[in-house]
Amino acid sequence: MLLLGTGTASHAQRKKNKDGFVAIFDGKTLNGWDGDKTYWRVEDGCLTGEITPEKLLKTNSFIIWQGGKPADFELVGQFKITEAGNSGINYRSDQLTDVPYALRGYQADIDGKNRYTGQNYEERKRTTLAYRGQKTEIAPYNGPASPDSIRVRVKNNAWTGMKVIGSLGKSDSLQNLIKTNDWNTFHLVIKGNRLQHYINDVLMSDVTDDDAVNRKANGLLGVQVHVGPPMKVQYKELMIKQL
Repeated sequence: MLLLGTGTASHAQRKKNKDGFVAIFDGKTLNGWDGDKTYWRVEDGCLTGEITPEKLLKTNSFIIWQGGKPADFELVGQFKITEAGNSGINYRSDQLTDVPYALRGYQADIDGKNRYTGQNYEERKRTTLAYRGQKTEIAPYNGPASPDSIRVRVKNNAWTGMKVIGSLGKSDSLQNLIKTNDWNTFHLVIKGNRLQHYINDVLMSDVTDDDAVNRKANGLLGVQVHVGPPMKVQYKELMIKQL
């Protein structure tokens, strides 16, 4: 029986494991993860990222799972973040070589005020691909894939090739379903070019990425502490099922 988070796995979690879910964090050590230990540690059985007044960040910093580069998968777990916090779960991402512990790629956004939690934001690339409550399609892109060329297609921190094709509910109404400074569950369903982010079992954003130039079919998985004021974020019961 797997030990996850702060205690023994629940019956539901054991069932998920039988269905192909595997724990990727042991709740005791940072084994299998690589990050700056100035900001990342294990506390109370949780993967914990913290920025203190004495140790502020200059760039966003990730702790990166070393278990491979998942392509199609489901990822589940729980998170808790302080009100001033900003974090996220990156997937199908590349690690930068010129910035320590930095990832570029898709992100399930998380923040303490729940302004962005649930949206799809592409870190260091196309920026917002779907706000909370949106079902979107990302149009094919025929330009060069250089950072400068991509940057000119971003307006107001959102990708101009994003088209809203449906509604999952009003952002404010969905926000009311997310707990502040308490534990919330997440569930990412990533299959082919469709990217779905659930919080507390509610679909918050749904992206179909038809941009064959910029999209990624696989890549690294990691969680973030974001540049800004002192904050703390915790993750537990992290499990993946590769499809």
